[in-house]
Amino acid sequence: MAPTPVGNHRTRVHVISDVHGNARDLARAGEGADALVCLGDLVLFLDYADHSRGIFPDLFGVENADRLVALRTARRFEEARVLGAELWAGLQEDRATVIEEAVRKQYAEMFAAFPSPTYATYGNVDMPPLWREYAGPGTTVLDGERAEIGGRVFGFVGGGLRTPMRTPYEISDEEYAAKIEAVGEVDVLCTHIPPEVPELVYDTVARRFERGSRALLDAIRRTRPRYSLFGHVHQPLVKRMRIGATECVNVGHFAATGTPWALEW
Repeated sequence: MAPTPVGNHRTRVHVISDVHGNARDLARAGEGADALVCLGDLVLFLDYADHSRGIFPDLFGVENADRLVALRTARRFEEARVLGAELWAGLQEDRATVIEEAVRKQYAEMFAAFPSPTYATYGNVDMPPLWREYAGPGTTVLDGERAEIGGRVFGFVGGGLRTPMRTPYEISDEEYAAKIEAVGEVDVLCTHIPPEVPELVYDTVARRFERGSRALLDAIRRTRPRYSLFGHVHQPLVKRMRIGATECVNVGHFAATGTPWALEW
C-alpha cells in the first residue's frame, strides 16, 4: 500500500483501464507513481481498430473478424451469434477450454507487467476466477471493496452489466448495485463501466450506447466522491464531466494510448 503523505510528500496515482493486451505500455504505466490502479479488461478478444489482433482472429482469421465486427457494429447481434456458433463448432477442442488457454497466456503476460503496488478490478471481458492465480504479492484485487492509498479511500467495483454481447463478466443490475452499496462513501470511486449518462456511455466509433450503471450514477449523486473513474467506452462522446461535486473521468482506452491518467494530491 502506498504511504500516507508526510510533510511535503505528494501522492501520485496512475489510473488505467481497457488494457486489452498492451503489455508493453503496461510495464511502464506505474513509472513516477506511488501506485497503479487498473480498472479491468486485460484480455484482448478482438481489436475493433485492428481486426488482426486478439483471440478471435488468431483462431478464425482476419476475414471472419471483419465479418463479426461489421455485424456487431450494425447491431445485428443474432447474426453475429450465429456466425460465432458456426465458427466455434468447426473447432476440434471445447470452446471453453480454447478460450481459457488463450486467456491464461494473456494473463501471464499482463500480470507479470503490473508494478508494485497495483490495485485492480475486473472488466466485463475478464475472467475473475483466474485473477487470484496470476496476481502477484504486489497486486491487490478488489471488487465491491475499498482500499486506502495515500490517505484517501478508493472504492472498487468491477464487471459490466448484461448486454447482447454476452461478455464473460456481465452481472445483473441488482448484483452490481449491491457491490456499489457495499463500497459506500469513498474519496475515489473506481469502476469499469461509467455511470448511466448519455454523453459518457456513447461510443463515437462503434456508434452505439454502451451500458452504464444507474446505481453508480445514483451513488455519485448521493455520496459525492471527489472522483468517479472508469473506462469501458473506448471512444466516448465526452471523456470528462462533473456530476454535482464529483469529477467523472474516462481513463481508457489504454490499449490505444498507452498513457495512464494521473491523480495527484
